[in-house]
Amino acid sequence: MITKETSRRLDPEKVVDSALAIADDEGPAAVSFRKLAAQHDVTPMALYRHFKDKDDLLAAIGDRILADVVLPAPNDERWDEQLHTLLTAFVTALRGHPRLADLTLPRILITEPGLALSERALELLVQGGFTVDDAAEVGRQAICSLISLVTTDPIAREVSDPEAREASLRRKRASLGALSPERYPLITSAAGALICPESRDRYYEIGLDLVVAGIRGIRE
Repeated sequence: MITKETSRRLDPEKVVDSALAIADDEGPAAVSFRKLAAQHDVTPMALYRHFKDKDDLLAAIGDRILADVVLPAPNDERWDEQLHTLLTAFVTALRGHPRLADLTLPRILITEPGLALSERALELLVQGGFTVDDAAEVGRQAICSLISLVTTDPIAREVSDPEAREASLRRKRASLGALSPERYPLITSAAGALICPESRDRYYEIGLDLVVAGIRGIRE
């Protein structure tokens, strides 16, 4: 039986854990107060004591992901090398949540972990020779690019079932493979890599290298 006492004992952190698990598996649209209330054996109204609405709950999920960013300590490496390490820490926290990575963007300048990440990134960009205003613009675009890198992860976007995933990839490779090799020699040769990278780690390495190289190139 659900009681007022049960509702008062509801742990909002555990609710966020449950919402995060649902959103990871099914996407943020699948998160509902009714579903979460059933999981925690409370009424949906009990959740409103901790979260104003679903948007507030999704914001809490974004905060939880940002809290997982482990900021590297400053060291004697060049500014761009330290920036690469910093942005890698950000991407590492997001990689486990490809469907939810964009929830972090509006929270970066609100939550303490996001503010700490932003301050450190700006500090490194200023060390690299950017004005504060230019550093802000470069930093914002870099973060947006990396969030997009995660949300468009071609491996994560495939179905999780191994057999269904391989069947899907075969169909996509066959579609490119059917193109004329005389007209599209490089596309047909690289059909496998164009459809889905073999290594997820390599996918992220290239993405991070491109972002940092682009930032470095602006200053050179």
